[in-house]
Amino acid sequence: MKQKEMTDKETKELIESARMVQKNSYAPYSNFHVGAAVRTEGGEVFVGTNVENASYGLTICAERSAIFNAVSHGHSRIKAIAVTTSNEKATPPCGACRQVIKEFSMPNTLVIVAGQQGDIQVKTIEELLPFSFVL
Repeated sequence: MKQKEMTDKETKELIESARMVQKNSYAPYSNFHVGAAVRTEGGEVFVGTNVENASYGLTICAERSAIFNAVSHGHSRIKAIAVTTSNEKATPPCGACRQVIKEFSMPNTLVIVAGQQGDIQVKTIEELLPFSFVL
C-alpha cells in the first residue's frame, strides 16, 4: 500500500524538530552536528541526535538515535525522517542509517535532508537504497 505524501506544513515541522534536537548533538571529535526527527505511521514525532565517543565505533548517528527512540516507545513504522546537519548543503544519511531506515520503513518512506542554507532534498528510502539487505 502506497502512503500519502506529507504536507508542506508536516515537512517543515519535521525539519524544525530535527534542527531543535541538533543543538544537543555531542560531536567533540568531528564537529559534525546532526539532528533527526521521524514521523511514525500514526503521526507521532520522535527525535535523536548524534552522540560521539572517544572509541569511534561506539558513536551513534542521529538517524538511528531517532528511530531507536521511536521503536523504544512502541512505534516501528516510519512515514518520514528529516535530517539536519551543520553543513551548508543537505547531507544524506550514511549507508548504515539508510539500512536502518529501510528496516522500519513503510512503502515510499520519505527521507528529507536539509542544509543550513535552506537546501532541502526529499527522496524515498528506495531511491537512496535501491538494493537494501532483506532477510
